[in-house]
Amino acid sequence: MTLSPDQTIILIIWGIPINATLFYTWIVMAILTIASMLITRNLRPDIPPNRWRTTLEVIVQGIQEQIREISQGPSRHLLYFSGTLFLFVATSNLLLVIPGFEPPTSSLSTTTALAISVVIAVPLFGVISRGVGGYLRTYIEPSFIMLPFNIISEFSRGLSLAIRLYGNLMSGAVIAVILLGVAPFFFPVVMDVLGLLTGMIQAYIFAILATVYISSATAPSTPKKLEKDRS
Repeated sequence: MTLSPDQTIILIIWGIPINATLFYTWIVMAILTIASMLITRNLRPDIPPNRWRTTLEVIVQGIQEQIREISQGPSRHLLYFSGTLFLFVATSNLLLVIPGFEPPTSSLSTTTALAISVVIAVPLFGVISRGVGGYLRTYIEPSFIMLPFNIISEFSRGLSLAIRLYGNLMSGAVIAVILLGVAPFFFPVVMDVLGLLTGMIQAYIFAILATVYISSATAPSTPKKLEKDRS
């Protein structure tokens, strides 16, 4: 039983083996890019929106509303990052209905890469929003003794994101294999439905956690802190 698409070599380009994780990641990226270009190619006020554009607008507005509720402030700067994370993970999991497709999110390499992108994005958004000094001060709040604990917390967030996403998706794959061995004619349909539901939930949770982490790094100082700074 192959639990990770990393073990499957799809093709070799210039002597470099391309495994299933990388190959299917390219497919997901191509689908999202081409679909976005096709849906928005006639984005003009004089042309009424079709069903695909309406669907895309509903998805984008839904993501933006969720981000706005969490950040309690401007959400556009988070929309591009968290929205992309959600669409990538969700599309990868939705394509499970295609026979032979192995979602790249079932690989620890992909989930780790996504988690690292969040770990890097948190300080970047924090510096942009609060400045270098303002962001670095968060590591010594409420006191300097919290510095090592805050640093450890930053890295543990990324680790927990990667393990959570990978573990939940892989547990579903293992359960599916076991159930297929017990009743191969009944459980495939049930497991496909559960797999799609689990994949969407995981995409939502991953994007929400990324938004929470970034929002905490970009949040303004508390009123008490502001009064202290003014004095």
